[in-house]
Amino acid sequence: MANLKDIRTRINSVKTTRQVTSAMKMVSAARLKKAQDDISHIRPYTSRLAAIIHDLAATLPKDHPMDYSEPGTGDNILILAIASNRGLCGGFNINVVKEVQNLISDRYARDYKLGKVKIGIMGNQLDKMFKVRDIRRDFFHHELLQNPSYESAAVLANQLMLDFKEGGFKQVVLVYNEFINAAYQEVQVQQYLPFSVPVAESNELLTEYILEPDAASIIRSLVPKMLQTMLFQVFLESLASEHGARMTSMHKATDNATELIKDLQLSYNKARQTAITNQIVEITGGAEALKNG
Repeated sequence: MANLKDIRTRINSVKTTRQVTSAMKMVSAARLKKAQDDISHIRPYTSRLAAIIHDLAATLPKDHPMDYSEPGTGDNILILAIASNRGLCGGFNINVVKEVQNLISDRYARDYKLGKVKIGIMGNQLDKMFKVRDIRRDFFHHELLQNPSYESAAVLANQLMLDFKEGGFKQVVLVYNEFINAAYQEVQVQQYLPFSVPVAESNELLTEYILEPDAASIIRSLVPKMLQTMLFQVFLESLASEHGARMTSMHKATDNATELIKDLQLSYNKARQTAITNQIVEITGGAEALKNG
């Protein structure tokens, strides 16, 4: 059995760790609240913007061309993986890595072997994990995760649209964590480009709109805005998922530390009791030896 000093040292060490994990849990909880508010604001906006494009697209002829809705003329496929610059958030980062691995070994296996799959990374942790697995990384945007904003998302979205339009990519896919709740995040694989708008079967809702100058012109201006907003929402979804995953992970770590401290305290008490018992036995034995001597 370990001596008392070793057990006391370990108890103090675990208590220090518990203080750190508890503080990290509270910080993540505070940040999660703001991230949840941001998501609750952008989701209705994105949904309504998509509904408007959906309704307007229903008025166009089926063969009418729409910007960014047809496969690109390039040969490459871009997979943009979005996660975190920091760790200590459970399976948040590794789940994105696993999904990308599934894509390049299944859906895009042939293109990947031919070097036609480009992988963009947002998150230092992803970079490390891909490097260990010997997965090619073609470009990085870690800085966008420091303080996600609509402006930074719009810049990246515009660059992706430009590359797509000029033949850089034939398809752009986003892999990220969608925020469900603080304890659960779901990895999503979303086709970003070409942009897909379902065609409505009826145009009953069109009575709500007064179109000026015409539906085609309005869609032409709304689709880039939609793509910018979609990318910004993905940033916010990933950020909220990160804070939720880290809060849950640190909560579990704090609880585990508390249980470990209880076990160590029990071991300490047993060791102390054993030591006291041995001392009593030695004293009693010595007294009896003196008495008989």
